[in-house]
Amino acid sequence: MLFVDNENITDPRVNLAAEEYILRNLDPDEDHLFFFINAPSIIIGRHQNTLEEINHEYVAEHGIHVVRRLSGGGAVYHDLGNLNFSFITRYEKDDFQNFHKFTAPVIRVLRAMGVPAELSGRNDILVDGRKISGNAQYRSGERMFSHGTLLFDTKLEDVVAALNVKMTKITSKGLKSVRSRVANITEFLEEPLDVYAFRARLLEGIFAGQTPAPTYRFTEDDWMKIREIVDSRYALWEWNYGASPEFNVKKTQRFPFGELDVRVNVQRGVIQSLRIYGDYFSDREIEDLERQLVGVRYDRETLDEALVNAELSTYFNGIDHAAFLELLYG
Repeated sequence: MLFVDNENITDPRVNLAAEEYILRNLDPDEDHLFFFINAPSIIIGRHQNTLEEINHEYVAEHGIHVVRRLSGGGAVYHDLGNLNFSFITRYEKDDFQNFHKFTAPVIRVLRAMGVPAELSGRNDILVDGRKISGNAQYRSGERMFSHGTLLFDTKLEDVVAALNVKMTKITSKGLKSVRSRVANITEFLEEPLDVYAFRARLLEGIFAGQTPAPTYRFTEDDWMKIREIVDSRYALWEWNYGASPEFNVKKTQRFPFGELDVRVNVQRGVIQSLRIYGDYFSDREIEDLERQLVGVRYDRETLDEALVNAELSTYFNGIDHAAFLELLYG
């Protein structure tokens, strides 16, 4: 097995692209171990509706990256106190969904450090009943990876805030995340370590007897191809938001002029149909406004732009741009 050095890059888009590059392009007969630490970000599971998983106001205010990964499972929050590991190997039928095989080396090192970690359920690592790691897998042809998070010294208050979804009126076919009680590994260590020292201890323990660990370093050509993957997938709104399953939004609010009940159908992140019901009076045909928003991306910035010339006061007597945008998007 070779350790792959990511040169301490913390951009989640680059790190996910690098993981995919290793999977698809490095020696298929060699196993690889990839570590990465991401700047504040929410990593969305492959089959999830992004809007159901994030507190979009908090995400925008704090400049948090939102990136969809290849593997399934739930959304997770990453920051500079979170270490991620990925075992990239040849696909074997008995290995897929076998999280014990890929978490066992990590658990062994944690226990050697005095952390009583154990695999619980299908794919979580717990300490004293609290989750320190969630894991997921992905297969491509004859290769696969099994990757996971390690909450080392993450700001747990940010985990709660970033994943505290406020848009409760969404119905979709996406897989919903299940929140668990979480903990940082630092709570269980006898000696203080930073996340990079922890990474070094983990690497040393996994490659026991091999010092230094046999390492693969990306070439200039590798990095060029990784950047191409970033540009074609992980940096795209169409992947991170638009790849969400079809979903419906129902939002209702009472204004001084009456109640508005908005129903929106979204497919691949784009509004397919929109209806506005209520007990209001309107000077214009409401269908004109509804048609104006069909085909528009269902994200705050795009909706904001689409409503600039909508002359909302001619449809609803007493609503401003900001209030209607809040109703549509939350």
